[in-house]
Amino acid sequence: MKKKFIVIVSLLSFIVLVSVVFGRYMYSSTKKWTNIVYPNVRIEDVDVSGKTFDQVRRIITQKCGDTILKKSISIKVSDKYYKLEYSKLDARYNIDDVVKQAFDYGKNLSLIKKYKIIKNHKKQQYNLKFIYDPKPIKEFVSTIKKEVETKPEDGKISLVNGNIQIVPEKNGIKLLDDKLENVILSKINGDVNSLEIVLDGPIEEVMANITSDKLRSIDAQISTFTTNYSSSDYSRSTNIQVATKSINNKLLMPGQSFSFNETVGQRTAARGFKMAPVIIGTKVDLDFGGGICQVSTTLYNAIIRANIISTERTHHTLPSHYIGPAMDATVDWGNLDYKFTNTLPYPLYIQAFTENKNIYFKIYSNSSLNNRKYDLVNEIYATFEPSVKYIEDPTLPKGQTVQDQFPSKGIKAKAYINTYENGSLIEHKQISDDFYKPVNEVIRKGTKIDCK
Repeated sequence: MKKKFIVIVSLLSFIVLVSVVFGRYMYSSTKKWTNIVYPNVRIEDVDVSGKTFDQVRRIITQKCGDTILKKSISIKVSDKYYKLEYSKLDARYNIDDVVKQAFDYGKNLSLIKKYKIIKNHKKQQYNLKFIYDPKPIKEFVSTIKKEVETKPEDGKISLVNGNIQIVPEKNGIKLLDDKLENVILSKINGDVNSLEIVLDGPIEEVMANITSDKLRSIDAQISTFTTNYSSSDYSRSTNIQVATKSINNKLLMPGQSFSFNETVGQRTAARGFKMAPVIIGTKVDLDFGGGICQVSTTLYNAIIRANIISTERTHHTLPSHYIGPAMDATVDWGNLDYKFTNTLPYPLYIQAFTENKNIYFKIYSNSSLNNRKYDLVNEIYATFEPSVKYIEDPTLPKGQTVQDQFPSKGIKAKAYINTYENGSLIEHKQISDDFYKPVNEVIRKGTKIDCK
């Protein structure tokens, strides 16, 4: 019994001794890894085993952190290249976080588990996370967009010495910026083995609306009209010239509308208009742009003779001296406009100019339209004589009179478009019925008696 006890005690002592010795061995084996990374630990493709924290940080920074800043994105658009450096993206890896994870691996475990990690040679992999600021990419694409994009230029038509000349159109370029941005975002990465990403910038051609092929259909004058303003003073003449010039070279494609007010613009001194007589109601007053109703009237008559009916047209309150009743078209900024739409199957070109106190409007389109000719005629079917109204005025000496309002005969008139084919009238169509109300003469009579 005593012998058995001794054996057990000896065995236990041996176990304790072995445990102590092995414990010291494990402690000794793990202690030397306390300030270095455990075996078989990798960050990306770099074995960082046995390295201190600072050593690992330096190695990974040199291999990845510094290298990523040398990387760039190159965008090719047509024959131009645009480059964005990764340094502008604040591109970086979470190096500090990953190095700390690698360094701390196994350090907080029990002695036995630490020893197992060290002796088992099991691979522990850590990967870096690539981080960048996407805002510079948006700015980069915006810069490319500004430099690359061009607006299409429509074809142009002009008359040189009576000859029609056409300037061909130029198509534009549009950068598909949203698509480019998405492509860049999908391709941008932290791969340091490839230091340049080369992409083609997606673009599309923007076609011009007015092409030379369409403009070539304009090959002949189809109508014209002229009025004379020789009785106009300098101010009224200036207004006529400014307004006429602003309409010259106007091109209207089929279905396109014209507005006199939008084309000529507001009548102001800054735009070259002068104060001149205008009809306001039944009276004549001064205002900027006085006289340009003769321009709108002349254009109206030229357009009517091209077989285009106005969509907005108003006659004067008083008959005009330069055109017959029912053949005029008055305008007033912000109030009355003259408008029409090109209802022809071809583009329409307007030439407008003044010469020797005459306003000329010449309308050009396709020569096939000259198979028919159109004329505007009027018919006065009623007239109304004005009356005289006297008003007693105690501020005027007795016997003295002042004419406050000049008389104007009232007129009812219709306008017709006559259509001719091969010189024969084939249609007589009414387009308006206008009433110019009579304006009575108003005379003030003095009633003031001199007491001397």
